[in-house]
Amino acid sequence: MYFKSTFFEEYQIDDKRVTLGRTITETDFVVHAGHTGDFFPHHMDEEWCKTQPFGQRIAHGTMVFSIGIGLTASEINPEAFSKGYDRMRFVKPVHIGDTIHSEITISEKGEAKRPEMGTVTEHVEIINQRGEVVLVCDHLLLVKKKLPLNQKI
Repeated sequence: MYFKSTFFEEYQIDDKRVTLGRTITETDFVVHAGHTGDFFPHHMDEEWCKTQPFGQRIAHGTMVFSIGIGLTASEINPEAFSKGYDRMRFVKPVHIGDTIHSEITISEKGEAKRPEMGTVTEHVEIINQRGEVVLVCDHLLLVKKKLPLNQKI
């Protein structure tokens, strides 16, 4: 993890970065279920899942989101603030033993309510070891603009 100051003007549409991968474990399933209270059999009951069309346990979508977004935190921008996430979709299931990574593409820029800030949208795709997109979302950022030397906030 490292800090890299990037101001609004420095973001370029279609710029992309790719994270390292992370293999999903059974411990991840158990810990996430404990944190959220979601002990549905789809996530926790291996034998029941064998009787279902998917045949094995499916990762919690919120866990895949949390881990996939956590992977993006290898680069911290002290000039940006997260406003939230839009258009999240669980595209494909993730299973124990799958390895995911995240690909982040700058998809939009715009003005903010405060003139010293701008908005940036990062399109995030979480991808498994087979190159399949398993989750997508848009991360909304509020980013400081570079100020002229004689301008104060």
